[in-house]
Amino acid sequence: MSRIDSDILHFVKDHPLCSSVEIHKTVGRGSYATTKRAIAALVETGQLLVEGQTRATRYVVSPANKLFGQLDMAVYFEQEIDERKIQEDFNFQLITEVLWDVDLFTAEEANRLQQLQEEFRNNVAEMSPAAYGKEMERLAIDLSWKSSQIEGNTYSLLETERLLKDKETAAGKPKDDATMLLNHKEAINFIVENPDYVVPLSTARIEDIHSLLIKDLDVDRNIRRRRVGISGTNYKPLDNEHQIREALEDMCRLINRKESVFEKSLLALVLLSYIQAFNDGNKRTARIVSNAILIAHQYCPISFRTVDSVEYKKAMLVFYEQNNISPFKKIFIDQFNFAVKTYF
Repeated sequence: MSRIDSDILHFVKDHPLCSSVEIHKTVGRGSYATTKRAIAALVETGQLLVEGQTRATRYVVSPANKLFGQLDMAVYFEQEIDERKIQEDFNFQLITEVLWDVDLFTAEEANRLQQLQEEFRNNVAEMSPAAYGKEMERLAIDLSWKSSQIEGNTYSLLETERLLKDKETAAGKPKDDATMLLNHKEAINFIVENPDYVVPLSTARIEDIHSLLIKDLDVDRNIRRRRVGISGTNYKPLDNEHQIREALEDMCRLINRKESVFEKSLLALVLLSYIQAFNDGNKRTARIVSNAILIAHQYCPISFRTVDSVEYKKAMLVFYEQNNISPFKKIFIDQFNFAVKTYF
């Protein structure tokens, strides 16, 4: 994106329903005709929307553009929670309209991911079943550990390996920490053994995976029936059971209609966290369902092993508050690259 395009989008975002004259006076470079051409190009690519005609023409940033806006994470999180201007309430149009036809990955990103997937397929084709099983076991341990660590689990990676391989609990650690890790491993084993379970994706199948992840923990099963708060943000998820279920069904329809497996997986990862359908275990369920989609289509699963837990949470908060998927998309691409290069 050129500098003039970026400046126009930033100005229109801060000044919705502005005119081309107002845009030119503030951010224009060169002639008014040059600014008009830049605006027309942004309209043609769907980044700006037009309201009115002729002299009454006004411009607004399209909802889809907000998905990919450039955002300085350090500057954004320097602001206190109550100072950030955010989308506080659940955005119903995000799933049913904004994400419906948009391409989440640029052509360059999609090509890079597909190259990595081909590398994975070529590597796996040369592996014996025993070698492949060993690598999947290693990835499952790393995924169980990191997914649990993001939720505050105190086990180290080495302690996790001992627990999952030898059933040896770590001294001085809470019982629930071991249970959380064992549940992760059971859920991963289930999706590996039942690769078609999430095709097509349904609310019932999501609930089943959530049930595996919260077994023997003090967490309610099934769709929540009361409000839930999220630490670190003023974003308020839906608090009506029927609306939550409707949002899940809308999400499943969206994911099932997407052709790109990478888009399916990324959408499950962010939207299950955004909807917060359960009293607890939402992000854990999102990571496992996201991987289940990859595995179902013979794609390389992701362990998230090198993700910084704080950066993961910040990227999720940006999606909650701004419906901006860019920081999380970068995490997804980086971790897919890591998984292909590390395990297979």
